[in-house]
Amino acid sequence: MSAQFEFGLNSFGDVATDGGREMTDAESVRLLIEEAQLAESVGLDVFSVGEHYKDKSVDSATPVVLAAAAQATSTIGLGTSVTVLSTQDPVRLYQEFATVDALSNGRTQLVLGRASAVESFPLFGYDIAQYEELFEEKLDLFLRLMYEDRVTWSGKHRASLDAVRLHPRMPDGGIPAWIGIGGSPDSVIRAARNGLPLMMAIIGGRAERFAGHAELYLRALSSFGYPEMPIAQHSLGLIADTDDAAKSAHWEYWEPVVTQISKERGFYPPTAERYAEEVDTGALYVGSPETVARKIAAIARANHLSRFDLKYDITHLPRDVRERSIRLFGEQVAPRVRELLEEDAEPWRETGRPVVEIVKGGKAVHV
Repeated sequence: MSAQFEFGLNSFGDVATDGGREMTDAESVRLLIEEAQLAESVGLDVFSVGEHYKDKSVDSATPVVLAAAAQATSTIGLGTSVTVLSTQDPVRLYQEFATVDALSNGRTQLVLGRASAVESFPLFGYDIAQYEELFEEKLDLFLRLMYEDRVTWSGKHRASLDAVRLHPRMPDGGIPAWIGIGGSPDSVIRAARNGLPLMMAIIGGRAERFAGHAELYLRALSSFGYPEMPIAQHSLGLIADTDDAAKSAHWEYWEPVVTQISKERGFYPPTAERYAEEVDTGALYVGSPETVARKIAAIARANHLSRFDLKYDITHLPRDVRERSIRLFGEQVAPRVRELLEEDAEPWRETGRPVVEIVKGGKAVHV
């Protein structure tokens, strides 16, 4: 399993600081490209950018950012932390990501979600009351566009299509597309029903509580006649040379962001005690390389993971702290996690049974 376990970086385009100065939006966009290059240089597998429409985030035009990253890198996968499919036009989305895939020579992927932040609904004129209906209809159309050569389609929320063939073309079968979930069993079943890999966004509480979702997904895949597919986890964190340095740096910038979100969404503001609990036993992956590696390895076992994505940026987190975290994640955490998972795999090797079955490019392979 260790050789195939993947590591990704997720950015929400958070504006950074540099020497105490808030970077401009333009500088923050260019920083994303530099960080994609850095992620590739330290051996990470995927660099992903989100989609947000709020102050201090610069990821509203994700395909443009990924197209630039495609030209600045050569091997790393390029994806979305989540694409808010509910407020996207599937035709345009297909064309944008077919273009990015061409520019990257086949390195592009997507995580499709319904949105936890809903700023895009009023911005683009959609009714939040149609949250579920929009996603279902647009997912159906997008998958048909990826899987079929010519598409005839009609629905409620966009113009009908009559034998449409889009250009530029994606490869046969489209590009890898994951379903992102935040905890809804219905979303788990949707991913399995459509035969798509599962990305679990776990940003608070004990991450092990999602083990039931992973097991439900695997059972549902089997019931729908699909082979096992990858399960990934997206979580927040920061890596520094010591546990204390990581926690101190992360808390300083995490606390004001979560305090603001708590006011907007009506939950309890963060406290130092709750933060320490999240770091120790919850879904924050903050600490030294060894601490974070052991925590990732443990959750990989519990949640049946074949990939872990670290959301590494926070509003105003200094660029040098971001850089150090990326370096440590690729150079020390990833190989250490693989080493820990390799130890788990040894008893299986003795039996001659396959260690794991994962899906690469839509095909199941034994490792």
